[in-house]
Formats: sequence, structure tokens, C-alpha cells
Amino acid sequence: MSHELYDLLLAVVIGAIIGAEREYHSKSAGLRTMIMVSLSSCLFTIISLKIGVANPDRLAANVLTGLGFLGAGVILKDENRISGITTATTIWMTAALGMAVGAGYELLSICATVIVMIVLVLLIYVQRGIESLNQERNYEIVCHFEQHEPEYYENLFKHYNLTAVHSSQQKIKDTITGRWILMGSAKNHQKLTEHLLQDQKIQELSF
Repeated sequence: MSHELYDLLLAVVIGAIIGAEREYHSKSAGLRTMIMVSLSSCLFTIISLKIGVANPDRLAANVLTGLGFLGAGVILKDENRISGITTATTIWMTAALGMAVGAGYELLSICATVIVMIVLVLLIYVQRGIESLNQERNYEIVCHFEQHEPEYYENLFKHYNLTAVHSSQQKIKDTITGRWILMGSAKNHQKLTEHLLQDQKIQELSF
């Protein structure tokens, strides 16, 4: 079996390992996508070296440019939240690993894959710990216009040690909608939510 075929199989394994982690977390780019990204990057690199491209780095740049469109496709923006950035950067990293394999740096690509898995699997617990201490949440409160008291709610946020980083008000007919982006610990967010759910003035609540 040729050395190039071994490299292609290694690229498949690397893509499968990373893709399995993404698939487990139900991400938009999962097992098959990561395999194809790693495999195609490896194959492009092997071909460029075989045909003797004058500047192989130009081919690498074109591969990454093409993957930029794929990465942009998995990034989603929902109101004030952006998701999919980790998956997009993982696609880029998977392509880099495939290119490393195709260029003959098998050991380097294997070590880098281990590092990637540590970041994706283990550091998520560190991230969750940080988010429990300080996280951002969106709140939307709909009240009857005559019962709406923005100062009351702003003081309530301060009472629960939550900081408002953005706020807006919108009146529609006889109702008014207040929107806030609050920063604080998960515990304080929970206490505020429980308080708001008991507020009889609130007609609609989103959080």
C-alpha cells in the first residue's frame, strides 16, 4: 500500500475523531463533514506536491479560502447571540490537520489532533464553570402600559447583582415591552427568573 494511501486513511481517521465529537453534540458540521474536510485537504496537498506546483503555499491559501465559505455557513446569529463559531474554527483546524498529513507531517498532525480533542472535550467544563460565574441573558417583559415601571425592574436587577449592559422599551397600543441584556452569575439569574415568574403585572416573559 502506497504512502499516500496511508496518509489519506490517517486523514479519514483524524476527521472521524473530530467529527464524532461534533456529531455527539449535535453540531451542524458533524462526522461526515469533518471527514470530507480532512480528506479533501489532504488530497489537495498531496496532489500539489505530486504535480510540482511552483508555490504550494498558494494552493494551501486557496483551500483555506474555500473553507471560509463553509465555516461561514455554520455560524448563526440569533438576536444578540452568535453560535457556531467553535464549529467553524474546528473546520479550519481539521483542514489544517489534513494538509499536515498530506505534506508528510503525520506525527505532528496526530499530536495536534490530541490537543484539539483536549480543547473540545475537556475545556468545555472550564467554559461552563466560567459561564456559571458570569453569563449573559436576554430578558423581555411585556406589561400593561399603566403598570409598567422600568425603574422598579432596574432596581430589581441590581438587587440580584445583575448588570444591565443594554436596555430598550417599545410601546404597542396599550402594552409596553421592555428588553434587557443582563450579566451575572447563573445563580442570580435563576433567582431573578423565579421572582419575575411570580410578578402578576407581567403579561409575557421571555428569558
